Amino acid sequence: MKELKQLSEELRSDVIFSVSKTGGHLGSSLGVVELTVALHYVFNAPQDRILWDVGHQAYPHKILTGRRDKMPTLRQTNGLSGFPKRAESEYDSFGAGHSSTSISAGLGMAVGRDLKGRKNHVIAVIGDGAMTAGQAFEAMNNAGYLDSDMIVILNDNKQVSLPTASLDGPIPPVGALSSALSRLQSSRPLRELREVAKGVTKQIGGSMHQLAAKVDEYARGMISGSRSTLFEELGLYYIGPVDGHNMDDLVTILQEVKSTQTTGPVLIHVVTEKGRGYPYAERAADKYHDKFEKLNGVFPSQVVHDVDLQKLPVRFAMDRAGLVGADGPTHCGAFDVTYLACLPNMVVMAPSDEAELFHMVATAAAIDDRPSCFRYPRGNGIGVPLPDGNKGIPLEIGKGRVLLGGERVALVGYGSAVQSCLAAASLLEDRGLNVTVVDARFCKPLDHALIRQLAKAHEFLITVEEGSIGGFGSHVAQFLALDGLLDGTTKWRPLVLPDCYIEHGSPAYQLAEAGLSPAHIAATVYNVLGKTREALEVMT
Repeated sequence: MKELKQLSEELRSDVIFSVSKTGGHLGSSLGVVELTVALHYVFNAPQDRILWDVGHQAYPHKILTGRRDKMPTLRQTNGLSGFPKRAESEYDSFGAGHSSTSISAGLGMAVGRDLKGRKNHVIAVIGDGAMTAGQAFEAMNNAGYLDSDMIVILNDNKQVSLPTASLDGPIPPVGALSSALSRLQSSRPLRELREVAKGVTKQIGGSMHQLAAKVDEYARGMISGSRSTLFEELGLYYIGPVDGHNMDDLVTILQEVKSTQTTGPVLIHVVTEKGRGYPYAERAADKYHDKFEKLNGVFPSQVVHDVDLQKLPVRFAMDRAGLVGADGPTHCGAFDVTYLACLPNMVVMAPSDEAELFHMVATAAAIDDRPSCFRYPRGNGIGVPLPDGNKGIPLEIGKGRVLLGGERVALVGYGSAVQSCLAAASLLEDRGLNVTVVDARFCKPLDHALIRQLAKAHEFLITVEEGSIGGFGSHVAQFLALDGLLDGTTKWRPLVLPDCYIEHGSPAYQLAEAGLSPAHIAATVYNVLGKTREALEVMT
């Protein structure tokens, strides 16, 4: 045990050193150091499957699984991912960024294991933020129903409102009584005795079985707090709260749960401290911790049935639009425009800079007869002046704007791609070619009058967006075709994200990989004009 505690101290120092050089999610990873060490000590990974959700708490896991020498490349181009990644290591059982999918994925692994007659363990470590998603509760309900052996570890770092505090502040999870109760509840004889008792009452009769189960459940609820009954109602055996920084307790409880030969899912409630062991992070959460960003997961069918079909004025604000640099493909916003712009009642817009974002927030707030959405990228603004009083002005729905006037070619940008179009226009201007640059603002409703005007005044329309095929460019093409604007000499070319996932790296690297950098856009202009030599020159 002494060696495990020493390892935890060294591991925590290693995480701090690495992240200080590369950047990343420091607080979350520091909070799970002891838990990570205990898990890898008790269980036999990768045969035993350990899933991390949210994924940015997995830095200690990466160091312990053979990737310590690569930590200087964390979140860097061609380096380690900031999240678990199956292609990176056999120890990464499932990829997860912000997903709340670990319990359902772990349950699938447990069911598959049982079908194949294997004996390995499945452990899903889920943060309290990820636990708030409906998908996590649906998975727990399914796990309780299927009664498959798996372990769910709730990493509660008190960043989300779970029932672990009173009006007077957090309830201390530590102390002799809490420790003793947690060890008792994880005891193999006690759990096996309970299973035997359940079997006896099942044979006696349904009403007696239900009564015995309720007495047991509420007795444990009185001992451990009301939170246990919630999880047991879903069919999980609750253990906790457990001090996530007490190595003795963690190892003892995990060993007991692992060795128990009874069936069914178990939830271990572990309380940790975000930023543990780094005084600056503990004292200045806003500066050193990754802030929790709550986003209620919504499935496309829910958007259709619950919102768009009823024309409810729900506003969807989607961050991390397009490429996201170091966050990589788990966070890349590539598909939102494609699936939202096909909904009949949805207003779909994207700002080209931070001032436009203010205006689109105001626009969404003013729309009260239908749903609307706007996407905005990860990172800082470009430095344009903000509206007076930091208050946006509602835009005219479905109207774009011309930013630069030119001839022959019009670059029609959507969202952050407008800035790349402007940079491309600057490259072309330096070489004596002036092109038109348009900020479309809206994908739906599309500015038909503006698109028609551009098509009649230019030989080529090039749409540019940081999104997948089927998005803004497809809507422009649909209008051009139906309006007969492609029947003459006007030609259209789309620039979209390629049909693959772009790995993490610098924003400039990702744009180049996607073929959406200013140089790529400028080269596309030269190519449509038949100037292949100039296209090659602008790329170099």
